[in-house]
Amino acid sequence: MTATAAERGSAPAATDARGRHRVVVTGLGVQTPAGCDLDTFAETAWSGRSVARTVTRFDPARLSSRIACELPGFDPIRYVGAKAARRMDRFAQYAVAAALDALGDAGEVPGSADRCAVVCGVGMGGHQTFYEQSVLSASPEGMGKVSPLLVPMIIPNSASALIAMELGWNGPALAVAAACASGTTAVGEAARLIRCGEADTVLAGGCDNGVTLLSMAAFCKLGALSRRNEEPSTASRPFDRTRDGYVMGEGAAFLVLERLDLALARGARVYGEVLGYAHNNDAHHITAPLPDGSRAAQCMRRAMADAGMTPADVGSVNAHGTSTPANDAMEARALHLVFGERTPPVTAPKSVFGHLMGGAGAAEAVVAALTVARGSVPPSANFSEGDPGTSLDVVVERPRQLGARPVLSNSFGLGGHNACLVLGPVAGAGAAGLSSC
Repeated sequence: MTATAAERGSAPAATDARGRHRVVVTGLGVQTPAGCDLDTFAETAWSGRSVARTVTRFDPARLSSRIACELPGFDPIRYVGAKAARRMDRFAQYAVAAALDALGDAGEVPGSADRCAVVCGVGMGGHQTFYEQSVLSASPEGMGKVSPLLVPMIIPNSASALIAMELGWNGPALAVAAACASGTTAVGEAARLIRCGEADTVLAGGCDNGVTLLSMAAFCKLGALSRRNEEPSTASRPFDRTRDGYVMGEGAAFLVLERLDLALARGARVYGEVLGYAHNNDAHHITAPLPDGSRAAQCMRRAMADAGMTPADVGSVNAHGTSTPANDAMEARALHLVFGERTPPVTAPKSVFGHLMGGAGAAEAVVAALTVARGSVPPSANFSEGDPGTSLDVVVERPRQLGARPVLSNSFGLGGHNACLVLGPVAGAGAAGLSSC
């Protein structure tokens, strides 16, 4: 496990070069296809083996893509009780569970409830409840059966509101909707709340319930999902020249962010520091990325500048890496624009646990935090050869040992939303503060 403040000796500076409060990660919680506890999640992510299988939750026979990364054995009653669970759409159940686990991992967080906030990224919200209620109301006699809970179950902000209510936190409770960049944007905006003094502690993450008949039918029509139905575990193959689409996932992930000085004062375990964040927009197309990668590259550069770093300082890249032809080609171009022909080691967690949509960037931020803390980069699954003209250093087969180095974590969403985070070791805390966890 990582060292406590007392074991680290003298405390690092409480503010950065711009006078902003420094922000650290002190807790991690996951409800994902890779595992619903941190140890299982890390073991699966670092195995480099995909967990994609044929869909079991419903009959996918009519779909062109019949594979997904489903969340195993999820039980919301463990977290909120049966009555409360019935009043939540599944996406919100995932969020509450992951947030509570993250807070449990962080330990007792002191301070006023007015100084504690929640920021949750959401892609689609309660679309499953909306679909079920729409079917119910299709006939005249069914209209009277529509649930009075329909509105609170489908609104995207219900996840952040329910977490705040569960904890009695009175600071900002925000929902971020930036498609597949929602989770990363939520973590970055949460860090801003702490940096500018509006909050001391923030639960930041993302969630989505993508493995539904309606969602998968829609993304099949969009041509986004892999059709490797006979070999699910090989379907998600980011940056590989034979990729044909992503594998749908589901779940949630949350990080506890704290002011550095307060975290060290309470002797908190620290996974790493949020060093930089940026977001921008392609302003190009609602579903297709800007092909030349220029806006994504700009976002990466801005995140590094926010961290006071240059490309040479980046130890590894946690790629968006969806496994779709257009998105991966764009990201590869963007990485070469930023880093030149020789990129840092690149990993693509979606190859292992699928695309969690609004929760993707948050789950990948957890991977980035663990990468810093462990000093190793997890391998991607199913990569053998990249597109002609690209030379990404994709980590494959086994973890790459790098030591505690900064990680650039990318997310690029429908609508042209780009968001990038830089997580790294806590400067001034000494290497012992980030030993293997």
